[in-house]
Amino acid sequence: MIRLLLLAWLLPQGSCLTKRTQTRSLKPFQLYENFHREGDLIVGGNLPLFRAVVKDPSFKEYSREQDHPDLKLVPKNYQYILALQFAIKEINEDRTLLPNVTLGSRIYTECNFASKTTEATLSLLSTRRQMVPNYKCESRDQLLSVIGSLDATTSRQMASILGSFKIPQLGYGSFNSDKEDETVSSSFCRIDPNQVLQYRGLVHLLLYFHWNWIGLLAPEESSGENFIQTLTPLLTQNDICVAFARRVIPETVTFLQHGRKWMKHVSDLFKSDVQVVIVFLDSNTLRNLLGPMSVMKKLNKISARKVWVLTAQWDFVTEGSQKQWKGLKSFHGALSFQIHSKEVPGFAQFLSELDPHQPQADAFLCRWWRVVFDCEFLGSGLIPSRSKRKCTGEEKLEDLPAFVFSVTMTGHSYSIYNAVYSVAHALHDTMRSPGTNRAVMGGVNRLPKLQPWQILAALRKTRFNNSAGDEVSFSEHGRRPAGFDILNWAFFPNDSCAVVEVGGLDPQAPPGEDFSINPDTIVWDSQEIPFARCVKRCPPGQSRRVPEEKPVCCYECNSCPEGTFSNQTDATQCTSCPEDQCPNKEGDQCLLKKINFLPYQETGGVLLASLALFLSLITLLMLATFIQQRDTPIVKANNRSLTYVLLVSLLLCFLCSFLFIGRPRRVTCLLRQTTFGIVFSVAISSVLAKTITVVLAFMATKPGNMARKLLARQPANSIVLICPLIQTAICVVWLATSPPFPNLDFHSIAGEIVVECNEGSVTMFYNVLSFLGFLALVSFMVAFLARKLPDSFNEAKFITFSMLVFCSVWISFVPTYLSTKGKFMVAVEIFSILASGAGLLACIFLPKCYIILLKPNLNSREHLRRKMGI
Repeated sequence: MIRLLLLAWLLPQGSCLTKRTQTRSLKPFQLYENFHREGDLIVGGNLPLFRAVVKDPSFKEYSREQDHPDLKLVPKNYQYILALQFAIKEINEDRTLLPNVTLGSRIYTECNFASKTTEATLSLLSTRRQMVPNYKCESRDQLLSVIGSLDATTSRQMASILGSFKIPQLGYGSFNSDKEDETVSSSFCRIDPNQVLQYRGLVHLLLYFHWNWIGLLAPEESSGENFIQTLTPLLTQNDICVAFARRVIPETVTFLQHGRKWMKHVSDLFKSDVQVVIVFLDSNTLRNLLGPMSVMKKLNKISARKVWVLTAQWDFVTEGSQKQWKGLKSFHGALSFQIHSKEVPGFAQFLSELDPHQPQADAFLCRWWRVVFDCEFLGSGLIPSRSKRKCTGEEKLEDLPAFVFSVTMTGHSYSIYNAVYSVAHALHDTMRSPGTNRAVMGGVNRLPKLQPWQILAALRKTRFNNSAGDEVSFSEHGRRPAGFDILNWAFFPNDSCAVVEVGGLDPQAPPGEDFSINPDTIVWDSQEIPFARCVKRCPPGQSRRVPEEKPVCCYECNSCPEGTFSNQTDATQCTSCPEDQCPNKEGDQCLLKKINFLPYQETGGVLLASLALFLSLITLLMLATFIQQRDTPIVKANNRSLTYVLLVSLLLCFLCSFLFIGRPRRVTCLLRQTTFGIVFSVAISSVLAKTITVVLAFMATKPGNMARKLLARQPANSIVLICPLIQTAICVVWLATSPPFPNLDFHSIAGEIVVECNEGSVTMFYNVLSFLGFLALVSFMVAFLARKLPDSFNEAKFITFSMLVFCSVWISFVPTYLSTKGKFMVAVEIFSILASGAGLLACIFLPKCYIILLKPNLNSREHLRRKMGI
């Protein structure tokens, strides 16, 4: 094949060769220029049209009898050369860019060999057909810049030579940061986006599909180590686990040398439960997986069902004709990153005009045409072999599959196109600068006397919009800004292939919008989105917990504790709801808490309000009855005025219950406990005054004793007046220092907001209750001592029972009140008020009402005299 290339250079351009063309013998690895077009200034290129495979890499010496390296043409890569030629053609035809300057080109095809890369680089620095670097014996064909290589290792090797001469080199480099570029060469500029951007895109892609259990494939060299060491921390930060990270032997030798290792790699991939594999391999290396994968599929009769996520270092290419594409079917449904590109106006027309029969056709076109269309050119009167048809030159490039050749500009070709224009703009800016010297001969401006470093300085400052509308600029270390396109590949049974752009990564977009993906347009190998996870995702309402000694991706799901929720899938922890909300039963969202107070509309509120109203009516009827019967002995016997005061106070006690029903307000909170305390103190003071009056009445039988004097001073009025005043003073101090106020209690009852009256000072509240308890206790003791005094209408024994009921109610009230919350606490207090008031009413006044209403004969002066024996 090298002989064919040599003859292609020796013959006039446009001549197509046959296999039977005779050539002279060649020395191994002897370098010949592949393509040259003259110009005032030359743009050099080292582009990967061929790949070389050494059949025996262990040789120490090479003899003529040994075979040359097997050069295999990669048809799709021919577009790189065409993109460079198209850019130069456009620049030369542009009257505004580089007027009076013609650009030429010298192109070599890299073959992955260090010796050939070095010779190609040195040849670019020399006069044609000479190997004398930096020595020119021609006034034209000055080297302006070099495009290439599209391989990181080759780029470094070229940069080490070109950097010594300050020749601007625009190449592809799998470098992870700008600092790595600095270590390559000061004259090296990248034409690919920074790989860190691609790594972020990979993480975005994995997170979008919730894949956290993946595998990595990388070459067993420095670029592969850089890839793993850079990507792994980003994956770890996003809780993505790497199930395996395999280093693959770079493709520099034939598959047979390391067949067992390749078979083991593929076998491990088939056995692994990992569904997503990120591949950082070039096309040549990854191609060695195709054969073993096909074999394993036939042996296992199953598909690996993997999703291959391929970086921009790799492209779907095939060697030779499109008949060799079938091995790529293993990558059906794959996703690949590609350097962002746009349709360049005129490029499709440029491709359609390619004709291998034209004299100006380059040296690669004939051979490339034969390979991709699987045909032969007639030459020297020879007849093509029966297995191949005749090449007519009218074959259509559009008929070729995308993996063989793409009629739209690919990402790498787009970068080469922009690189050539960047060099032209840098040269244009340099020529226009005032400090540029020109040689003048006969009044005609000749080419400026330029130094390479001048072009390099201008290149790093250049900024322009290309014909596709994209802005192109370079930083200190490479092109910026540039993004990536995400492609989806589908291979169909009818031997057709489709590639669809399904997303992209735009570094110029705002944060959060730089990544885009359209899952509906993706074709998967398994017809559905793969489950690439160690465990199932935790649904909302649960949180993750990583067991000891397990990867962070292999977690367990635990339900959220009470009072917390998680509304996200795979939540790291559950969070508490806002104070006014509570989690639902599933624990996946917060709901507004129920408002808790005792309203009139509820059953409890209706019953308590009805009971309070009923007791109030009974009290009113009793009061009316006693007023009507005010002149009867039973009413007059035990201080008629105190009876009226007691009945009115009991009526007010029943009515104050309505202050506790309904939503608490500021006014009701201020009146609740104070009204209850003062009114009840009046009622108990009246009971105490009635009891003391009875006792003093029986003690005042002898004239001139102390009891008679006390009775004459009417102590009952003093008691009824002083005791409520003391209670009023306590309430005034309470309201002045720490008054009650409406409050929302979010925590007492789960799932509810208690609308309550905060008592302000709990001490003052219990002081009010204590004073009432003190009065009730004194009344009970006095009534108990006077219960057996002889009197027809003695109330002492009835007051004893009433105080017993009263004290029993309020003693049981305290623990019950403290053990309840919300509206039930209010209901307990209302019930205690009604029960204690009803006890006083029933025990003291029901017997009298019985006599008044049912036994009127007992309520007479005659009956009283007969009973007393008068």
